[in-house]
Amino acid sequence: MSVDEDARWLEWVTKQFESIAGDDKEIDLEEFKTALKVKESFFAERFFALFDSDGSGSISLDELLKALSLLIHGNETDKLCFLFQVYDVDGSGSIDPDELKTVLKSCLRESAISLPEEKLDDLTLALFESADKDNSGSITFEELKAELESFPEVMENLTISAANWLKPPEQDQKKHQTPRYLTRAYWQNNSRKLLFLCMYALLNLLLFIFAVLQHSYGSAWFMVAKGCGQCLNFNCTFVMVLMLRRCLTWLRATWVMKILPLDQNILLHQIVGFAIFGFTLVHTAAHVINFVLSQQSEQSGFSLWEYLLTTRPGIGWVKGTASLTGVVLQLLILLMVFCSSTFVRRSGHFEVFYWSHLSYIWVWVLLIIHCANFWKWFVVPGLVFLLEKIVGIAVSRMGGLYIVEVDLLPSKVTHLVIRRPQFFHFKPGDYIYINIPVIAKYEWHPFTISSAPEQSDILWLHVRSMGQWTNRLYEYFRQPQSHALCPRRLATSLRKRRQQGKLQVSAKLGENHRFCNIKCYVDGPYGTPTRQIFASEHAVLIGAGIGITPFASILQSIMYRYRMRKQTCPSCSYSWCENIKDSDMKLRKVDFIWINRDQKSFEWFVSLLTKLEMDQADEEPEGRFLEMHMYMTSALGKNDMKAIGLQMALDLLAKKEMRDSITGLRTRTQPGRPEWGKVFQKLSMEKKGKVHVFYCGAPALAKVIKAQSEVFGFNFYKENF
Repeated sequence: MSVDEDARWLEWVTKQFESIAGDDKEIDLEEFKTALKVKESFFAERFFALFDSDGSGSISLDELLKALSLLIHGNETDKLCFLFQVYDVDGSGSIDPDELKTVLKSCLRESAISLPEEKLDDLTLALFESADKDNSGSITFEELKAELESFPEVMENLTISAANWLKPPEQDQKKHQTPRYLTRAYWQNNSRKLLFLCMYALLNLLLFIFAVLQHSYGSAWFMVAKGCGQCLNFNCTFVMVLMLRRCLTWLRATWVMKILPLDQNILLHQIVGFAIFGFTLVHTAAHVINFVLSQQSEQSGFSLWEYLLTTRPGIGWVKGTASLTGVVLQLLILLMVFCSSTFVRRSGHFEVFYWSHLSYIWVWVLLIIHCANFWKWFVVPGLVFLLEKIVGIAVSRMGGLYIVEVDLLPSKVTHLVIRRPQFFHFKPGDYIYINIPVIAKYEWHPFTISSAPEQSDILWLHVRSMGQWTNRLYEYFRQPQSHALCPRRLATSLRKRRQQGKLQVSAKLGENHRFCNIKCYVDGPYGTPTRQIFASEHAVLIGAGIGITPFASILQSIMYRYRMRKQTCPSCSYSWCENIKDSDMKLRKVDFIWINRDQKSFEWFVSLLTKLEMDQADEEPEGRFLEMHMYMTSALGKNDMKAIGLQMALDLLAKKEMRDSITGLRTRTQPGRPEWGKVFQKLSMEKKGKVHVFYCGAPALAKVIKAQSEVFGFNFYKENF
């Protein structure tokens, strides 16, 4: 730190200490635990004991500053000495195996990692035997230092939560940097979307001006109302065009994909929706203001409430209902916009969004009644929309679709196995709408198909319980089906079971796995941006949590095609994959990155990922075709003093057993979040062709990854539906 930075740090620490310490100007153990937000009390107690240099049972400001100065300003030896003292629980000057096991056990709890006792023993012995160079039965400071030096990333970033806890906030260094939206990379990567938005805005402007000129005989507010009305005619039709899923899926396979931002149809649908809301407000307000001003100049004999809520003024082409239908339209559009907000959809109330959005039918009916010219805009897109719906209903009712198998996975994920009809064809990453009458008779919900197209007899869906419908689905299969055999209800119960296809457990593969025969309907499949993967040379698939589902299908399909290209020497049985470009798959390299919050979440697809690793057991001449990168965000990284020992032990045991202790995969699970700058820099240096990044997961992370993609010139695609 510079002198100024050091002064700011000292001032910041003093203020933080005073706010925590209170009147006694001392911090006790409980206050220390709360301030550090340390999950495992072992580390809080050890840190507190080392900070409390005089052994008084509390920490003064001077003691705190002295300890933090050592951790922030000290050299590597000072920090390593502090780490050694944390591990040396009994203060004997050396670390024995039992002390190390105690520390590692606390490290596991701090990182929210659960391992059996035998695995903890293996971790302890792996680290202890590696560090105990002289086989003396204990680890000295010099031995620990030598062991840590074999992990350079640890030595570079050795720190502690306490040091970060009382660190001043970083100064805003981006103040003078060029905003992302003004960079050349942003405009290059978003050129189709930006051009489309410019054309959309220009078209609205031209429609507005044309309508204003047509009605120039009226007042200014009257012309504004008519201009907004003309824009509403266009937008209320165009918002439907953007949701013609079957047409868009078909267009994705044509040259139109290179011109129009078809992958952004959901975003554009939302933009047009907000535009409709804005035009509606201005349109209504302009009519009201025009009426009020006309009332001041001449008496029309009608009050404002009569003008808005009755047909007496005779405004409109269908029995003077323009004002009344306009008010109802305003309320319906307001309801739809509010219920479509992220707050409603992401807070477990998807059904509110779903049912309120069905108001679009009434909106179109009222618009036809409200405006004499709207039907001219609506007739062709409306017929296409109606045809899509009819085809969807027909396809969904063709053949008997049944859920034949259910598996309840960790983190309340329901794995559905559906018997696949012969006529059902889809591409990797596609999604469907599913209706399960026994859960909700009239509700349809979208989910990505997680099985590969090459699996000809079944469809997989992985459903995360995040809302009312998904929770009902999980609970339906979780609860044992107990039917009361009361004489009064026996016939009714039997009839319902036959009509609704209630769960019939015929076999069990585990406590949460069962066979069943439940009727369901599907609408789709519909295409997504991930269809571009097979046209890429270097594909980077990034899934966050349940966002792995589209990539589960894609990875299986990729490896199926990979096996088709695999060659085996008849003499020595050596296997390799010919790097042949073809029309079906141009891929030269695939990097799969999966980010999960906790350990249990990895259990969703660990069997699939294990199989994919086994498919690549042989070394490739140009390196692995598919590389996996696992990240667990709840785990503390190697740069945190509370997890250094654990991460070193996990590394050593993984090398010894050729298997990761957390997931069981050969791929080592990395703690914390990816450093996207370093990750993308490594991908860029591989020179495997143009990099295309495909992401499915939380929107907040999408913004971060998209910004980094722009920096490195990668194409970015986000899963939307």
